[in-house]
Amino acid sequence: MTTLLWILAMIFTIGAFAYLRVSLLTATLGTAIVMALGTGTAAISPLVWIAFLVIALPLNISSFRQNVISASLLKMYRGIMPEMSTTEKEAIEAGTTWWEADLFAGKPDWSKLHNYAKATLSAEEQAFLDGPVEEVCKMVNQHQISHELADLPQEVWQYLKDHGFFAMIIKKKYGGLEYSAYAQSRVLQKLAGISSELASTVGVPNSLGPGELLQHYGTTAQQDYYLPRLAKGLEVPCFALTSPEAGSDAGAIPDYGIVCKGEWEGEEVLGMKLTWNKRYITLAPVATVLGLAFKLRDPEKLLGNKEELGITCALIPTDVEGVETGRRHFPLNCMFQNGPTRGNEVFVPLSFIIGGAEMAGQGWRMLVECLSVGRGITLPSNSAGGIKTAAVATGAYSRIRRQFKMPIGKLEGIEEPMARLGGNAYLMEAVTSLTTTGIDLGEKPSVISAIVKYHLTDRMQTCIIDAMDIHGGKGVCLGPNNYLGRGYQAAPIAITVEGANILTRSMIIYGQGAIRCHPYVLTEMESAFDPDAAKGLRDFDAAIFGHIGFTISNLARSFWMGLTSSRFSNAPYSDSTKRYYQHMNRFSANLALLSDLAMATLGGNLKRKERISARLGDLLSELFLASATLKRFEDEGRLAEDLPLVQWAVEDSLYKLQTSLDDLLDNFPMGLGLPLRAIIFPFGRPLKRPSDVLDHKVAKILQTPCASRDRLGAGQFWTPTEHNAVGIQEQTFKDILASEPIYDKVCKAAGKRLPFMWLDKIAAEGKALGVLSEDEVALLERAEIGRMKSVNVDDFDPEELKARTLEFAKQEQAA
Repeated sequence: MTTLLWILAMIFTIGAFAYLRVSLLTATLGTAIVMALGTGTAAISPLVWIAFLVIALPLNISSFRQNVISASLLKMYRGIMPEMSTTEKEAIEAGTTWWEADLFAGKPDWSKLHNYAKATLSAEEQAFLDGPVEEVCKMVNQHQISHELADLPQEVWQYLKDHGFFAMIIKKKYGGLEYSAYAQSRVLQKLAGISSELASTVGVPNSLGPGELLQHYGTTAQQDYYLPRLAKGLEVPCFALTSPEAGSDAGAIPDYGIVCKGEWEGEEVLGMKLTWNKRYITLAPVATVLGLAFKLRDPEKLLGNKEELGITCALIPTDVEGVETGRRHFPLNCMFQNGPTRGNEVFVPLSFIIGGAEMAGQGWRMLVECLSVGRGITLPSNSAGGIKTAAVATGAYSRIRRQFKMPIGKLEGIEEPMARLGGNAYLMEAVTSLTTTGIDLGEKPSVISAIVKYHLTDRMQTCIIDAMDIHGGKGVCLGPNNYLGRGYQAAPIAITVEGANILTRSMIIYGQGAIRCHPYVLTEMESAFDPDAAKGLRDFDAAIFGHIGFTISNLARSFWMGLTSSRFSNAPYSDSTKRYYQHMNRFSANLALLSDLAMATLGGNLKRKERISARLGDLLSELFLASATLKRFEDEGRLAEDLPLVQWAVEDSLYKLQTSLDDLLDNFPMGLGLPLRAIIFPFGRPLKRPSDVLDHKVAKILQTPCASRDRLGAGQFWTPTEHNAVGIQEQTFKDILASEPIYDKVCKAAGKRLPFMWLDKIAAEGKALGVLSEDEVALLERAEIGRMKSVNVDDFDPEELKARTLEFAKQEQAA
């Protein structure tokens, strides 16, 4: 019995050392002390000591461990893991890791998260939002854009150019605005709430485009010429990457250039003949300068010894002979400028390469580095802005619209999708704020960018469907007063572009995250093929044994937190959010453990097991989304009235994480799912989806004027201008609530319960009864006008809905 107790004590000691992640030497000495105490009671036999020393001494004698154990492991590793190609290496090394690496490491440092400064706007940035952004929103008539003009009005285009909307990323020394990533996000959110065309038009030049590439890689001459012109709106940029044969697999673009000599402006120069056929290029139909990605070849070796130079990026003025632009695509009735561009053996000088001839073949690195920033801002911000507006507007509509003698928002069937709208609106704003905080700190978070692109566009699509369901016929019938329909049509566009969501989830998030975020894997890969063999062995030894200890630690952490439901793990607060932090500690350890086991069992085949990768990516993604939500709650002062929104968002994310984890265990390779389930979920799945009670609280916030509701829709365009249906409805929402006690007064005076409709007639009756003031009568009359505008749908003369022929449009324009 004594021996058994000492064995259990040793297991506990080793497990505690693993849980706490002490060094190998500390763990060895600590275990030896426990064994020595056991030897004194005759519980530890000499055989146990011999076994211990056989294991412990080789591991702690660094020279022996490196030259014998690690050298053998390195030889095996090289045979299993092929050397990375240049393209793969550039993609993996592009960008940086940030908070997501902490979440991947199995032991998040919550103080680190909360010590990041709260994202804020400068006075200049706030003035831009309150001034030019507000003004351009007033200028926009979405129905006119989508149904009549098939474009932004020319005065809107000019306003955007004149006020620097295309120059938010350009430095002030070139005449740009040089705004923070957070400010860019808030601008796009506000624009997206009123028009997806407007937001897309502004977003693209400020993300992946010539401006971004020029500032990072352009020659001084290119920067001095193009950047001031882009800042003033004298140039409209686009970037052409996607080809019919190469969409998500951008590295497979067939477009090419041949280095050769040719004539340019009357002189023979060294240049390139470019041939391309691009599709889906935003702003291509109206662009004056084309950023072009192609594969450059040098068959005559005019630039050096290589024939295949690789992907290259160049700036091509669209007025160069042979450049074809102008035709448009028709993406789901969303009328932003998007179309093809072509060229066949178009000759341009080598100086058109971004960064000059020395940057030939460096285009892939340029693209993946810049994409990690742009992809983290534009589409996530557009998605967040659209849903913030939709959530608040749906709350107002649900309070105005009545069925069965009550506001529809009081029906439980409506509360459920409305809660999803409110919770996701809170979460999406939180995620964009945290992501742009990282970018403004100088990070190029390629993994986070993939996470937020996928998850925010996916949640946007789900939420817009929820909003449409609540609005019913109001959402289905297009027209000037329909503020959802065009966004609903356009939702799949965001899902598809900048890396299709299926690809992003199944390959990119975890494909990059497993290597970039893991504390040891990238070092192992790099050291295995280091040309300096001695240094490679030293680095590999440190990495591989660090990796082994890391895996053991996460096994111990997963087991202990599974047994205790993580109740003893660290949390920065002891309030109602404490359990969220503790569950995330547990899931972080689970992610780290399962990642190592998946890589160990599948090796290089893991990238082909896309469902395994996708589910592991879900774990990392939902941890990031939940942590961003808790960060927002902290930044805004831990306001108790916002707790329902925080709780719904975090519980939804963690429940989704748990579901993916459960599916992963059901399908884990080599039959390991069952024993792993016993470690990770020893008492079953611990979490439930957000409750009906929580749904009710969130839905109530959306339908009640309060500070929480104001924060949810903060920064969006709510001014009740002629063409802003959500702004008009928001005013009506306030009028309706103010009308209810007046209505009650009239009912009491009339001695009967009147239907809550025809408020103008109720006003007349109240006036006749002598119980209403002139102001109260005016309020009821105004509320009735707004109510009918809110619940009615648009109708048209049949002639208005006929598609105009090109000839008719020309005649109309001439007239």
